[in-house]
Amino acid sequence: MTQRFACGVSYAALCAALLTAGTASAQTRDAEVSELVVTAQRVEENIQQVPIAVTAFSGAALERQSVESLQDIALRTPGFSAGAVDPIQSNFAIRGIGSAFGISQNAGGDASVVVFVDGVYAGRGGTPDIDALNLERVEVLRGPQGTLFGKNTVGGLIQYVSRKPANERSLRVEGQYGNYDRIQFNVRGNVPISDQLYLAVGGSLKKRDGYEFNQTTGNDVNNQDLKTATVALRYVPSDDLDVILAADFTDQDQKGNPRKNICDATLRGGVHCAGLSPDPRVVNAYTDGYLRRWLQTYRGEINYTTSIGTLTSITAYRAVTLNFRTPFFANPVNPPNQIESTETDHEKNKQFSQELRLSFDAMDGRLKGQVGAYYLNEDNTRIEDLQQDFPAPAQTGIATYPQMVKGRSWAVFGQASFAITDQLTATAGLRQTWEKKEGHFIGRKVSGPGLPPPLAANYDVRGSQKWDALTPRFALDFQATPDALVYASATRGFKSGGFQGIAGSGLSQQTPYDPEYAWSYEGGLKTQWLDRRLRLNLSVFQTDYKDLQVSQLVPLCCVVVGNAATAKIKGAELEFVANPFKGLQIDGSYGYLHARFESFANGATANFTGNDLPRSPKDKLHLGVQYTADVEGWELLGRVDYTNQSHMYFEASNIPTQKQEGYINVDARVSVTSPDKQWEVAVWGKNLTDELVATYVTAFAPYRQVLVPYSPPKTYGVTLIWKMQ
Repeated sequence: MTQRFACGVSYAALCAALLTAGTASAQTRDAEVSELVVTAQRVEENIQQVPIAVTAFSGAALERQSVESLQDIALRTPGFSAGAVDPIQSNFAIRGIGSAFGISQNAGGDASVVVFVDGVYAGRGGTPDIDALNLERVEVLRGPQGTLFGKNTVGGLIQYVSRKPANERSLRVEGQYGNYDRIQFNVRGNVPISDQLYLAVGGSLKKRDGYEFNQTTGNDVNNQDLKTATVALRYVPSDDLDVILAADFTDQDQKGNPRKNICDATLRGGVHCAGLSPDPRVVNAYTDGYLRRWLQTYRGEINYTTSIGTLTSITAYRAVTLNFRTPFFANPVNPPNQIESTETDHEKNKQFSQELRLSFDAMDGRLKGQVGAYYLNEDNTRIEDLQQDFPAPAQTGIATYPQMVKGRSWAVFGQASFAITDQLTATAGLRQTWEKKEGHFIGRKVSGPGLPPPLAANYDVRGSQKWDALTPRFALDFQATPDALVYASATRGFKSGGFQGIAGSGLSQQTPYDPEYAWSYEGGLKTQWLDRRLRLNLSVFQTDYKDLQVSQLVPLCCVVVGNAATAKIKGAELEFVANPFKGLQIDGSYGYLHARFESFANGATANFTGNDLPRSPKDKLHLGVQYTADVEGWELLGRVDYTNQSHMYFEASNIPTQKQEGYINVDARVSVTSPDKQWEVAVWGKNLTDELVATYVTAFAPYRQVLVPYSPPKTYGVTLIWKMQ
């Protein structure tokens, strides 16, 4: 891995050389790095004036880089790792803080890194794909965001910000074809109904064959069949009032993604490896499984300008139905015999949220801030069935685990920034959060000669718990020059406690685990150089983490969550965008992360103190080179994105079988746009090095085997876009 990462550093040297060579011939404002507006503090601000580590991608950048998922965003963002248990159960970690389980694996738990879609907390059920939405930008805020956002943002958050319907007529139609018979069709339109009423609609369809082949059934698996639709209505009767009613829908119905079984043939004479294909894209499950998702989101946003500030109300309702079957352990033993473990889940989640926020500007602009209140109500019903077919009769059978969990969250918050001088500003914020969770949990044998793992005995129990947390933020920023901001901050984050996904006993199931907390200290520079042709931002940080919620796989049982550890995280992140001369853009980032457990005694024999936190690569380099040229009115654009990430572990034990080796990812896109800007054709490729990258790893110790889903292989295709404006 050292040699590979050194190769990545040489690309950074090439970047510096190109920049130096271009400075002499690029003295015009045409090469100036464009300004980017973000809402990292819930109001629109230039990203260079926000004292927070934030990475943002404009809608144009998302398209030029063929971004369609948060995994694509993570490749391009320092300190951000994104994996997935399956296509709808994601695992996000920012600066070493994340959840080891997919959020849909646990009816009574929450994620440490969350997604907000147009101000709405996307708690469960995932989100529509990025390229299916008409996004103005995507923002990644690194570190705890416990004051203005609050809800479980102990690690950080991702914001989707959609384009608002506008008083203009537009239509965009996109068609795409790629390998694995990938077909995609996307339509977005905007039409003014009157001078005050505007309508925006969109829809998309994605289909492709599977990336893997199930040798047992003879079918391709891990395919895609996804449909989405969006609609937004905007009413602007005056300069003081702006009302948006919006909805989005996602319908997903496809085969599952059985885990690849990686077997160590040197153990037990290889008996448990018989019949397994060495091809990582070939699995051996007795069933393909399935994945079905129906997601609905309804949102109402009102912005009303008053004499004391702008009042914002965001009311939202999300409903998600999930049905999926995953054969997570499948292994021929002296074929044709098999041993199997299969998980089947049925989940319905309803979420209502209401936020009221007042932003104010007083004392001739010297005092700015906002105050607000937040309410979230979640009802989650989940039935998980586990089927075990093992050689031992006592470990064979079917058990069912119905769970009904209600969650309530209330919060009041405020943040204010005061300009002490024209250059020095102090910021202080505070949020008080109250959480309550109550659940009804059942564990019951359905069939089998014995009580199948992890069920030790039938149970029917209830549990309830309340928590509260105070999460302040303090910051100082100094505008040394119009192009240089220096800042320092201290922020506390909080993640709610919860209940086990499934447990082997009623006592374990009804006993909640506690919240986790983090204090993060950060210093940073945001600068622009060379007549604003170079943007260079740096942040250094330390996070003190306590009561860390850690997930551990208990052999022949389940994934158990407990407050087992404290951790200290240190790191630095560098981001830059350079325009050496008109047409050429070089951008990139480097992240260094030192994330270790300070104390973690796992039972009487295992001690993980000093181990790396899961999904915390020490080094991560991203470099993008983009060139645009005009040839007789035709716009030619080429872009290459290179990411080099060092190794990381998926589990706190840091055992070799839970390790993802360092890898390189290369994406590329070449496009041609007609002189009238109506037509564009693009050829693109992703993961061109065809790296084999695990998105999640489960080590099954009793049989010395590792179960892995993988990210997509090399893909490529052509896209045709037509626009009317």
